[in-house]
Amino acid sequence: MKRENLQLYFIMGSDNAKQREPLAILEEALQAGITMFQFREKGLNAFTGYTYEKFARDCQKLCQQYHVPFIINDDVDLAIKLNANGIHIGQDDLHISIVREKIGNMLLGISVHSDAELQVALQYGADYVGIGPIFATRSKHDANAPSGTAFLQKVRSQHPELPIVAIGGIDNSNAHTVIEAGSDGVAVISAISESNDIQHTVVNFKKTFHS
Repeated sequence: MKRENLQLYFIMGSDNAKQREPLAILEEALQAGITMFQFREKGLNAFTGYTYEKFARDCQKLCQQYHVPFIINDDVDLAIKLNANGIHIGQDDLHISIVREKIGNMLLGISVHSDAELQVALQYGADYVGIGPIFATRSKHDANAPSGTAFLQKVRSQHPELPIVAIGGIDNSNAHTVIEAGSDGVAVISAISESNDIQHTVVNFKKTFHS
C-alpha cells in the first residue's frame, strides 16, 4: 500500500454525523483532501440490513469519485461483497489469520496495542497498523486508556518501513506530536465529522504533514 494514503484517514458512521447528513460530511471531507476513508457503522442508532448496506455503497461511490481508498471496519462479508479496497479490524474482531484468508490481497489494517499483537499482525501480512488511542477520545465508548506516543515511537524505530497510522483524540492542536513520533498519518473521527469548517480543518492537518 502507499504510506501517503494514511496521512489523513477519516473514519465515520452515521452516529458520528450529529446534526448533519453523513454523506454531505464525507463529500466535503473528500473535496478538502482526506487520503483514506473507513466506513465504521456502529453504535446504538447504527443502520442495519438494507439501509446499512446502502449507506456503505453510497460512501463507497463517493470515495471512488474522488479516488480515495474505501475501507470497511470489521465486516469482512460486506467488504468482500462490495469489493472494498480493504478492511480494518480490531483485536476483538475475527482473527487476522482468518480475515487474511478470506480477503486475499485486499488491504488489511489492524489495531495493535502491544509487541505481541504487532508480531501477529506482521505474521499474517497486515498492510498497516493503527496505534492508539494516543490521547483521550470521545468517539469510541469502548476505547482503551490513552497510551501516549511511547509505543508508536518504539514500533517506528523497530520497523522503519511499516505503514503506521495513529488514532485517538487527535486534532489540529496535537497532530504534530504523532507525526514527530513516527506515524505516517492520523486517523480521525470527530475532528472532521464535528468540524464547522471541514476545509479549514483538513488544510490545517495537511500543514502539519508538510511542516
